[in-house]
Amino acid sequence: MNKIAFVFPGQGSQSVGMGSDVYNNFDVAKNVFDCADKTLNRSISKICFEGPEEELKKTVNTQPAILTVSIALLEVLKSQTGLTPSFVAGHSLGEYAALYEAGVLSMTDAFSLIQKRAEAMDKVHGGKMAAVLGLSDEKVKEILDSVNSGYVDAANYNCIGQVVITGEEKAIEDASKLLIEAGAKRVIPLAVSGAFHSKLMKGASEEYEKSIENYTINDAKIPVVTNVDAQITTSNFKRKMIEQIYSPVYWTQSVLKMIDEGVDTFIEIGNGKVLTGLIKKINKEVKTFNLYNCETLEAIKGELL
Repeated sequence: MNKIAFVFPGQGSQSVGMGSDVYNNFDVAKNVFDCADKTLNRSISKICFEGPEEELKKTVNTQPAILTVSIALLEVLKSQTGLTPSFVAGHSLGEYAALYEAGVLSMTDAFSLIQKRAEAMDKVHGGKMAAVLGLSDEKVKEILDSVNSGYVDAANYNCIGQVVITGEEKAIEDASKLLIEAGAKRVIPLAVSGAFHSKLMKGASEEYEKSIENYTINDAKIPVVTNVDAQITTSNFKRKMIEQIYSPVYWTQSVLKMIDEGVDTFIEIGNGKVLTGLIKKINKEVKTFNLYNCETLEAIKGELL
């Protein structure tokens, strides 16, 4: 019997047209999009299906759009297969889909809170992010610590040999040169609106903290492996949701934690294939599946049922 984890992607996985296939074929998916549109008082479904890309790329649209697609696909998977995960996890904003599946957040609260998170993060201007390929986590951290032209830190530990850095623009530029000199294969600037998962987001987290006070945050029915510490969590999520905005995403460590707990099958539920690519770089032995349309649903049914 497979021990399964459901994992959910974050910002950067979006593309125009996402979710339209399941929306047109499954009532449970349509209900999720309708709930998002009603909760957020605007047509997130139209932005997902029709874009334009410039609108979809805006943080205030990207975050609720990705979450809506992931939850719609999740509901389709559950209704069509009855599969249940032993663990759930999500990359950055993807954690909100994991919290929904674990029963920590209701669907409407998940949509409402991700909108508040996106709005708070979008207000913070300045700062950059870049992906560093081909160096160990330790080497990247050592080089970042040597930069004295401003603030720079690790934002995402994505897989072995891939770390995303975040910080002030000049410090990111200087760090990038030093990382290449130290043997990084590439340093790729990311098209994001700010220095996410850094202390520059402290103000955003404080604003978000005020918003979250009015929401019910439940204990988890399914264990969640949380971004901020890669630990199995079943309670006290509020603090971690606040800290996640300015803390690194320990994705490599989260995947390794689930594998240590016996997980041998990962299903990435959401647009694209980013996480399965990372998981395969962390451990080649585990099985990975993507769910992003009707065709991929049939592949999962064929393999796991």
